Amino acid sequence: MAFYENVFIARQDISTTQVEAMAAQFTDIIKAQGGEVSKTEQWGLRNLSYRIKKNKKGHYVLLNITASGAAIAEMERNMRIHEDILRYLTVRVDKLEEGQSAILQNKDRGERGDRPERGFGDRGFGGGRGFGGDRGDRGGDRGERRPRFEREESAPAAGGESA
Repeated sequence: MAFYENVFIARQDISTTQVEAMAAQFTDIIKAQGGEVSKTEQWGLRNLSYRIKKNKKGHYVLLNITASGAAIAEMERNMRIHEDILRYLTVRVDKLEEGQSAILQNKDRGERGDRPERGFGDRGFGGGRGFGGDRGDRGGDRGERRPRFEREESAPAAGGESA
């Protein structure tokens, strides 16, 4: 038996209990084929990158599965038929991850992660992109720059040898 991770996206207009029932239905299919679902994570209602079948959002669910290829094929066949499933993806992995997935870990940290909160006032006047302001490490004031090529005093004059 191999290890698989399956993520499916359900329509936005169904309830969370209906999503849980769908996850239980797919778990039962795997168990009937002799496999095991070790973890089920609901990532909640999230924005989609683009519209899928007129939906802007979708309920995301992750399943960690230990099963044969035939069991996965049967589960995917049922997902393809189910009208509430927008997309699904099953990937074979070397080992299943313990604990929370990266999505839930980022969700626990907050919306912006561990970045400091900054507003427009923290950048100073004109500090944004393309608005002048502090030039940082790009050389500062142009008057301070040295010419790219400097003449050396001891270099011979052009056009001949020195006498």
